[in-house]
Amino acid sequence: MAGGIGSRFWPLSKDNCPKQFLDILGTGKSFIRATFERFLPVVPAKNFVVVTNAAYKALVLEHLPELRENQVLCEPMRRNTAPCIAYATYHILSQCHEASIAVTPADHLVTNEREFQRVIGEGLDFVEHKREALMTIGIKPSRPETGYGYIEVDEVRDGIVPVKSFKEKPDLETAKKFLAAGRYFWNSGIFLWSSDAIMNAFKSHLPDMVNLFDEGKPLFGTDKEQDFINRQFERCENISIDYGVMERSHSRYTVAADFGWSDIGTWGSLYTHAAHDGAGNAATGHAVLVDTTGSVVNIEKGYEAIVQGMDHCLVALRDHSLLVCRLDDEQQIKHWVEKL
Repeated sequence: MAGGIGSRFWPLSKDNCPKQFLDILGTGKSFIRATFERFLPVVPAKNFVVVTNAAYKALVLEHLPELRENQVLCEPMRRNTAPCIAYATYHILSQCHEASIAVTPADHLVTNEREFQRVIGEGLDFVEHKREALMTIGIKPSRPETGYGYIEVDEVRDGIVPVKSFKEKPDLETAKKFLAAGRYFWNSGIFLWSSDAIMNAFKSHLPDMVNLFDEGKPLFGTDKEQDFINRQFERCENISIDYGVMERSHSRYTVAADFGWSDIGTWGSLYTHAAHDGAGNAATGHAVLVDTTGSVVNIEKGYEAIVQGMDHCLVALRDHSLLVCRLDDEQQIKHWVEKL
């Protein structure tokens, strides 16, 4: 899934080049490139499908030149993750009637790729044999995080276990209780299932969406697929796969994984994974920091900045756009950008 705009990372991530196509961490690879290479030992390149906004098709092929054009599916507009996954599933079924499917965002960080591949491989084996299972990868929490949804289980043990419930992003006090209880894991947004399981779930929980896609079933995998999607996609309900399917299903499973995961969805998460100077600042670009501590400073190449008297703040300059705010208030960035 590579169609988002990453507005919480404004001004680095914008409509013309969103987060998944950026090398925010300075690794030499964009997020989408790193995601592709992370899955290659598990999934051959010919079996990848990227769903993105039509405006980003050329960018996807630039970052992933191993893919053919028909492996990049274009949404004519954003309709959240359930329509995105439904579209990809119908396309996959036109090529393979008994697929096991891994669904992943294009813009996550994983530091232990070998462990990631082991977890994904075991999960795919599980859903291949337990055909009705819908599986999501849980992450062992390291802190009381308010920026992630949570997965609750009845019993904590090694391996794959049933999910008791999904919890929305909590406030800080609730997140602390989740951490102390030990039965809650971060929801990574990475899903594994068989094509049978996800199609049956769509039929049970989002039947109107199934009816919309069924109208063009013979067209998937043909040169008429895109025209059909362009006509039908806007009629899909704007709903996430979590709300639309996972929270309503009775065959949900998870595994508590620990492979150095972060969605790097906010400046705060970037700060956690970036290198810090002696005052605890994460600075990129030509900037002089004076009496400044615990801050993120990201200055575009070709510009200079002096930052004085800041504590736990964010200063970012990119494409003639400037953001200055408290790191504690970064969850508001998305709403502020909408006012521009």
